[in-house]
Parts: sequence; C-alpha cells; structure tokens
Amino acid sequence: MGEVFAGRYELVDPIGHGGVGAVWRAWDHRRHRYVAAKVLQQSDAHALLRFVREQALRIDHPHVLAPASWAADDDKVLFTMDLVGGGSLAHVIGDYGPLPLRFACTLLDQLLSGLAAVHAEGVVHRDIKPANILLEATGAGRPHLRLSDFGISMRKGEPRLTETDYVVGTPGYFAPEQMMGAEPDFTADLFAVGLVALYLLEGAKPDAKALIEHFAEHGTPSAPSGIPEPLWQVIATLLQPDPRTRFRTATGARKALACAAEMLPEPGPDDELVEIFDQLAPLPTGFDPDGPLASAPRPGPAPAHVHLPPQPNHPDPFPAPAQSPSRPAPTPPAAPPPTPAHAPTPAVSHPSSEADAFHLAPPQRPPHPSTPPTPPPLRAPSPEPAHTQAPAPAPAPAPHQITTHQATNHQAAPPPEPTTHPQATTHWTVQLPPRNQATSQPQSYAPFSPAARRRPGPPAKVAVPMLFVALVCLTVGIWALTQL
Repeated sequence: MGEVFAGRYELVDPIGHGGVGAVWRAWDHRRHRYVAAKVLQQSDAHALLRFVREQALRIDHPHVLAPASWAADDDKVLFTMDLVGGGSLAHVIGDYGPLPLRFACTLLDQLLSGLAAVHAEGVVHRDIKPANILLEATGAGRPHLRLSDFGISMRKGEPRLTETDYVVGTPGYFAPEQMMGAEPDFTADLFAVGLVALYLLEGAKPDAKALIEHFAEHGTPSAPSGIPEPLWQVIATLLQPDPRTRFRTATGARKALACAAEMLPEPGPDDELVEIFDQLAPLPTGFDPDGPLASAPRPGPAPAHVHLPPQPNHPDPFPAPAQSPSRPAPTPPAAPPPTPAHAPTPAVSHPSSEADAFHLAPPQRPPHPSTPPTPPPLRAPSPEPAHTQAPAPAPAPAPHQITTHQATNHQAAPPPEPTTHPQATTHWTVQLPPRNQATSQPQSYAPFSPAARRRPGPPAKVAVPMLFVALVCLTVGIWALTQL
C-alpha cells in the first residue's frame, strides 16, 4: 500500500512532474476515486508561495484542469485535480506526427475555449505548451482537451514573484514582449496558442525565434505546405510579433478559427484515424480500478465448540442430533451390538448430566464397534480399595453413558459404582479451563475506547503549515505595499 497523505489521499505511483512539484496518482478515501495529486516539498518560501497561488485557482470549465482541493501533512503540501489518462499533445504527435486538419482544428477550438475561461477570471497562464495540454482517453471518439499546470500563472495586477528582468516560462513558447520584460498579458498566451497550432499541423516544434525575425523583416509569410490559406491567416494573426496586431481575446480567435474550419475539405477515406488511448501505467500491486485492495480481516474469537477436539474413530464425521433418553440413537446396521460395559454409543445429550451444560466433546473412545474393544485398565480387578484408585490414563465414559440402564450393567464390574462417578466428575472438571479460556478470549478485542476519540479541529500537523503560509503571504503583502 502507498503512503496515506493527511489521512485522506493514498499516493499510488508517480505519473509526471509539474512546474513546482511531482504529480502522483492517488486514491481519495473520502470520494472513493483516483485523482492526480501534485506534491510539493516545502523547500523554500518562493516555491511555497507559487504553490499556494496555484491551489487557490478555482475554474470550473470542461477544458480546464484546475485544482480541486488541497491538504498539508508535516513538511509536505499537495493539491488534487481530476485524473486525465490520455496523455498530452506531445504523446499524440509522437504517435501520429502531423494531425489531420479537422482534428487539429477541434483541439485548437477546445484550447481557446478553455483559455477564454481562464482569461475571464483575470488569470494569465504564461506556460501554454504541448506538455501542459492533456487529453482524455476517448479512443476513436471526439477528443477532449484539458488545459493544465497553472504553476506560474498569475492574475493581472498581482505583484510578481520574479524580478523585472527575469523571464518565467518554457523556452520556445515565449512571446516577443515577454523577452523584453513586459508585464504578462492575455496576448502572450495567444502567441503561444499560435505556436501550438503549428506544432499540431507540422508535427514538430516550430522555431519561434526564426518566425519572429521573418515576421519583423518580411511581414506575414506565405502559408506552409499542407495548411489552407484561411486557416493560415488565423494562425499568422496569433503569431504577430506586435501584440497590438494579434487577436485581443481568445473568444475572437475562436470565432475566426470556426470560420476557417468551415472552408476545410471533408476528410477522405484514406485519412488516418487518430485514437486517444489511456497512457497511464498499470496500477501497482495492491490496487485495482475500485481502489486499494482490502486486506483480509482479522479473525475474531471463535465459539467455544469450535475449539473442541474432534471425535476420533467416529463412524460418521457429522453425528446425529441430540435425542431424548427414552429414544436410543440409531447405530450403523453393519456394526454388531456394543458391549454394555465398554462399547461407545452415539453422542446423546442427557439432561441430568453435570457436564452437559458445557457442551464439551466426549472423551477419547475405543476403536470402531466392529473391533472387539480392549478393556481399559480401570475395569480390571484391583486389590486396592476403590477410593485409592489412580485416575485412569484412558478417558472416563461420556456423561451421556451414565444412564439408569448402564448403571445396572456397571454393577457387575469389579470397581464399585461409586468409584465410577467421581472419576467422571473429575474428568469433566479438568476440561473446564479451556472453556473459561475461550470465554475470556473476546475480552482482548475491545472495539472502541472513548479515550482514543480525536479532539475536534484540524490536527497540529495541518494547522502549523497553514499558519506559516499565512505569515509568509502577509509578509509579502506588506513588502509589496512598501514598494508602491
């Protein structure tokens, strides 16, 4: 089993790395489903502040993969989001190369739709690239895209966590104004969308620096081979070096893309079918699609009759039910009639027996009735008095054998009748300790103790890290106010 984080999230296996932490597949014990958990080691306040900023983002959109909840445990914090198993755009391009025009336009439309929702919240993503654009495992059906990883995103107007001349993002997907140190803006995200569009249609990462230089020196180039002119005009507008000549909003770019997609040729029968399958590794040992495998429950104390020794040499492993003394139990038809003094009879519960209340098993018996029984040592004549006889090594007759009929037969035996009853009573008294031991065994399984009840409120290992986060945020806010 994996490590249980904050008493709720059980880490299963690592599935990737984000901008500020490792991403794990985890089992949510409260919601009973698998989630993706980004775990951050609290190494420094800078990374912790970025982590807090990312987990605070709440955007509910079908094409946005935003954090859903968070937790803290000792020196670690994490937040969770939906688990997406179809891989990223990088996986799809690695499998198929350049994508069909209509398939690529569908992905771009979903990307712009999710980006419009992000911009509507006043958030600039700042790290749009193929690795951060995930796909649901839809097979041969319509693809479903999710924009993820808001580790370096920020709201417009918030204080920056980096110096003015320091650029944050992925090389090759920077907008020209980002390289000049300008404040993050929505148009920088749209420039990255144009680079992603070329990546989908050409099957390789575009040279952003060469594109910017060509646009600056020669203007908009002609459409690359295989890209229709209407679609290229939309992509070229996204790639303009001057942010004032780009689309101003993701919604405007999406409308232009829809118009260009209407003029695309219909897919032919020879076009390759793109399928998005599950890219996640199989679950490790101890987990299945329904969650962690439950361990076998600890066996509780068994009833007293379960611990009794089996009846050896019994002709039937399942003895007949108890019968009244007036109706003798049936005997096997092939067996000869038992000897009254020594032959065993089927187990009969006698109401007058002293040991019958304990439901103990009868003692060891002689061999099968078909074999002539050997007289036990106690039945042999002895010159000693009856009260000085030592306890017989062989068990005494069963309590159900002490009946009126058998007492009459025992009178012919050398030991007098009073000697037989004390021996039987002594035998059952010795057997009582196992009964007491089995009865006292359940006392060691206390189901619940009121003293072990948790006190209300969050545990200290959760409250302390959050107090530290609040203190750091307050410090940064005061410092930012002093810089105004």
